[in-house]
Amino acid sequence: QSVAVDGDDTIRASPLMKPGKPTAYLEKDVTTLHEIFMRGVRESGNSPCLGHRPGAGQPYQWITYNEVLTKAQHFGSGLVHEGAKTQPEQFIGIFSQNRVEWKITEQACNSFSMVVVPLYDTLGPQSITHIMTQCEIQIIVVDTNVKTKNLLAAVKGGKFAVTLIITMETPDDEAKSFAESANVRLMTFEQVEEVGKNNLKEFVPPKPEDLHTICYTSGTTGLPKGVMLTHGNVVANISGVYAVGEKTFLGMSSSDVYISYLPLAHVFERLMAAQMYFLGARVGFFQGDIKLLLDDVGELKPTIFAMVPRLINKIYDTVWAGVAQSTIKRFLLEKALKSKLAKLERGIVTKNTIWDKIVFKKLQNRLGGKCRVMVTGAAPVSLEVINFMRAALGVNFTEGYGQTESSAALSVSVPGDFFSGSVGTPVVCNMIKLVDVPEKDYYAKEGKGEVCAKGPNIFVGYYKDPDKTKETLDEDGWLHTGDVGMWLPNGSLKIIDRKKNIFKLAQGEYIAPEKIEGILTQCPAVAQVYIHGESLKASLIVIAVPDPDAMVTWCNGKGVSGGYEELCNNTDVKKLVLEDMCALGRKRGLKSFELPKKIHLSPELFSVENELLTPTFKSRRPQLLHRYKAEIDEMYKDLD
Repeated sequence: QSVAVDGDDTIRASPLMKPGKPTAYLEKDVTTLHEIFMRGVRESGNSPCLGHRPGAGQPYQWITYNEVLTKAQHFGSGLVHEGAKTQPEQFIGIFSQNRVEWKITEQACNSFSMVVVPLYDTLGPQSITHIMTQCEIQIIVVDTNVKTKNLLAAVKGGKFAVTLIITMETPDDEAKSFAESANVRLMTFEQVEEVGKNNLKEFVPPKPEDLHTICYTSGTTGLPKGVMLTHGNVVANISGVYAVGEKTFLGMSSSDVYISYLPLAHVFERLMAAQMYFLGARVGFFQGDIKLLLDDVGELKPTIFAMVPRLINKIYDTVWAGVAQSTIKRFLLEKALKSKLAKLERGIVTKNTIWDKIVFKKLQNRLGGKCRVMVTGAAPVSLEVINFMRAALGVNFTEGYGQTESSAALSVSVPGDFFSGSVGTPVVCNMIKLVDVPEKDYYAKEGKGEVCAKGPNIFVGYYKDPDKTKETLDEDGWLHTGDVGMWLPNGSLKIIDRKKNIFKLAQGEYIAPEKIEGILTQCPAVAQVYIHGESLKASLIVIAVPDPDAMVTWCNGKGVSGGYEELCNNTDVKKLVLEDMCALGRKRGLKSFELPKKIHLSPELFSVENELLTPTFKSRRPQLLHRYKAEIDEMYKDLD
């Protein structure tokens, strides 16, 4: 799945890549996101492009590629008439959920050489103020009155300056009053379109090296960093991913349909959507409520579906919880899964077996019934869970690995490699090398080390932050990811550790908490896990959030009854869950010092909203420590 570059086995690239020449684009006239969409206009034959549902129970309504292009020209012309410059120094903020207007705003920026700076709900006031101030945003497009009023209150409080807010929702009287007192102009999205229609401008297309977006990554600590991505960066990644499976397992075309619900503020979702626009395919937006997602999926019937591990794990847990009370159902599910996994071991992915008809059809239909390409990224997912999805859905579920700084993917898993636990082959736009991490005994000559990448998809730096840029991007242009990987015998890349997320216990043993958490979350009663240890303590402790759906059923099977919160506080239940965790840990090869000695069961899910998870669902370890400090101290009282 990879070959050595210039005879150096520590640097490897896709065998599909021309020697020493990472792919920057697939077609000479498609090198920017403006040209990506123009290609889609040609490929689509003016078929539907963007779809939305006006409300629950209603069918999707669509606008065509030509209509989107016209609206983008009108909206972009309106921005110019209202003072925006057609140059990469012009930043336009977007503070909105995924919807038609989001894409029209982005396309207007792409076609008039402006830069998109997305905000998202879960950033929090401090981070939003930081972004608005650092980027000196004067014009921002907002979806709701609530967000508009929050922004106006911040402007009035002197936190940052904005001159024009463009609202997708009709401003209410309170928003108008706020705007007047803050000396900010309010216009509706339709008004800007109408102004542009009456003052039409020709497109001012960007160059590949022009900035496309500043994508702020909300890390596990500190203020978010603004990742600067050019048009060339994003086009290279779209091209590099597509080239891996264009003629084989991806095989996408203008007839495909994609469900857009992961935040467009993040580069993973924008890469997926842009791939659709490149092909002239359809993108349908969810209604904005994640609880209604499967209803939207049932109506849209997507052929392409991107997921994050949180959703995948939820589906997995729900399926097993659904058969827990029926011996016959559980027997059939286990039998069906064993049969399909046996096929998977031979490289066969199918949804045409007898087991698909009698066991898995319901789940397949729940996800629209037409999915043929499914992708996951953003965070790790266990091999057991992703292979369950491959077997149950009869779809080659591709796992991507990368980061915002690489415009999304650095590698993707390929069909047939279902049991190595790898993240696959390098994408065709970048080379990957491993670098020694001596403090953890990882050495590149032994095929292990920090994952570094170089190619036209790698970001140009952090906005107004040269020090952090130098920490991440070395003088030779290699991106240092902070992840530790190894090359497997088949040439695929496997992520085995984090360079920094480690700590020592009192006896000197190194602990990699994320590795342990990834194993312990597979306990049937558990949804989330946070492992904690300290250098002055000899043992680990664990905060676990039981799965609200599975917990009661699991406890009933152990002879313990009660409500969810009651069970979380039950001493016997804590003991049972800890025993189950440790049994699983030993089975998966964890050493005795890697097993927790005490447990606290928390009924509150870690979430983006309570700031215990990042927007890509990674644990915020400092925040988790602060939140559970009292419980941690209590557990350590009579331990060690």
